[in-house]
Amino acid sequence: MTNVRRTLTALALPSLLFVVASPSAAQPPTAPAPTTTGVLTTLTVKSEVPRDRITAVLPDEVRDTVKLYLDGKIQQWFARSDGRGVVFILNCTTVADAKAITDTLPLSKAKLADFEYMAIGPLTPLRLLLAPQK
Repeated sequence: MTNVRRTLTALALPSLLFVVASPSAAQPPTAPAPTTTGVLTTLTVKSEVPRDRITAVLPDEVRDTVKLYLDGKIQQWFARSDGRGVVFILNCTTVADAKAITDTLPLSKAKLADFEYMAIGPLTPLRLLLAPQK
């Protein structure tokens, strides 16, 4: 019976988190405003740009990206599975700060890539699990 309970709990927790995290879920009036601790940034190489233009800029792009990582501005970075760019988690508290960082990159300067930004932070609805039980 313990395995069944564990399985049910494992299946129910993601559903609970989805419901609690959804915008329509009621937030308690004392819930603090969400804190932005990073910015998820996607870099997508423009499809109309010839590949040789990208490869000409790539050595400088990689060098500058490594510098940003070593300076603590990039927390994590990933290659997109579709091969069209990368995803960064930047150590910023605003999208404007993240844009200022990515604007320094060679692909951005040459207008060879598009960027999208999303402020991210802790999953604050988890606070509901810490509230005293009534």
